[in-house]
Amino acid sequence: MDFVHSNGVLVIQHLQKNYREYQSFVHFMSSIGDPRNIFLVYFPLWFPLSHVVGTKIIWVAVIGDFANLIFKWILFGHRPYWWVQETQFYQNSSHPHLEQFPITCETGPGSPSGHAMCSSCVWYLMVTSALRYKDNPPNQLYWVTWSVLWTTFWVIQISVCISRVFIATHFPHQVVLGVFAGMLVAEVFQHMPCIQTANLQVYLKISLLLLSTALSFYLTLKMINVDLLWSVTKARKWCANPEWVHLDSSPFAGLVRNLGVLFGLGLGINSQMFNQSCKGKNSCKTGFKVACMAGTLAALQLYEFVTIPTQAELLFYVLTFCKSSVVPLTVVAFIPYIINLLMGSREEKSK
Repeated sequence: MDFVHSNGVLVIQHLQKNYREYQSFVHFMSSIGDPRNIFLVYFPLWFPLSHVVGTKIIWVAVIGDFANLIFKWILFGHRPYWWVQETQFYQNSSHPHLEQFPITCETGPGSPSGHAMCSSCVWYLMVTSALRYKDNPPNQLYWVTWSVLWTTFWVIQISVCISRVFIATHFPHQVVLGVFAGMLVAEVFQHMPCIQTANLQVYLKISLLLLSTALSFYLTLKMINVDLLWSVTKARKWCANPEWVHLDSSPFAGLVRNLGVLFGLGLGINSQMFNQSCKGKNSCKTGFKVACMAGTLAALQLYEFVTIPTQAELLFYVLTFCKSSVVPLTVVAFIPYIINLLMGSREEKSK
C-alpha cells in the first residue's frame, strides 16, 4: 500500500501546487458532497415532489453511510495528512509537505471516502428516479435528458473526488472506491418496495439493528485489543490546527446522526400531520409543493445555527440524535401541516 499511498501523495501535491487559484471552488464542491446536505438540501427538495423518491433518499443515505462506516472499520484506511507524517516510506528523505485546510482533519478512517460514497449513492438515485418518468418507447427528448443527467452526475462526482483529494483528506483510490460503492448501495436499495410501506415499528427495529451491529462490531474488536477509534488519535496528533478537529466528524457522530434522521422520518411519515397535509386535498397542488420546499429549506437553514456543546461526549451524541430527528420531521410533518392550515384558512376566507 505504500506504493499506492506515495503516488496518491504526488497527485495531491500536483493539485495543491497547480490549482491553488481554484481553492474556493474546491471547498464548495467538498461541501456539495457533505452527507449532511443530503438531509438539508436534497431531501427537502425531493420529498414534496415525490414522497417515494424522498423516502428512498433517506434510506439510501443512511444505509450507505452505515456501510461506509463498516468498510472504514474493516479497511483501516489512512488519510494523507497523517500518513505522510508517520510512514517509513520516506526514511531516506524528508517527508513531503501537504497543505491542510479547516475541512481537512476528518477523524474517521479514510477508506472509502464517505463524501464520495454518500454523494454518488444519492445522486445515482436522483438521476435514475428522474429518468423513470419517460415516454414509452423513449423518444429523442428522453435521450437528451439521459445524456444531460448522467453528464451532470459524473461531473459532480469527479469534482467531489478531486476536492477531497485536493484538501489532503483522502487518497485518490479511496474516493474512487467510495463512488462505486455508493452506486452499488443505491442500485440495491432503490428496488426495495417495502421501504414505502414501513411503519414506525419497522423504523425503530432498523435503527436498533444498525446501532447494535455497530456497537457489537466495535466492542468485539475492542475485546481483542483492536481500537476502532485509532484514527481519532492520529487526527488530533497530526492536524495542523487543533481547532479543526471536530467531534461531529467522528465515526459514532455520523452513526448517531443517521439514526436520528431515520427515526425522525419514521415518526413523521406515520404521524397525523403527514396524513392531513401530504395526503390531503392540497397535496397535489403546485403551490403547496413549492411552499413546502421553500418553507423547509428556510427552516433547515435556521436549524443549522443551533450548535451542540462538545464538552460532554455522551450529551453530545444524545443532542445530535435529537437534532437530527427534527430534520425529517420538519420536512415531512411540521412545515407541510402549517402550510396546509394556512391554505385551508385562506380558502375559507375567499368563500
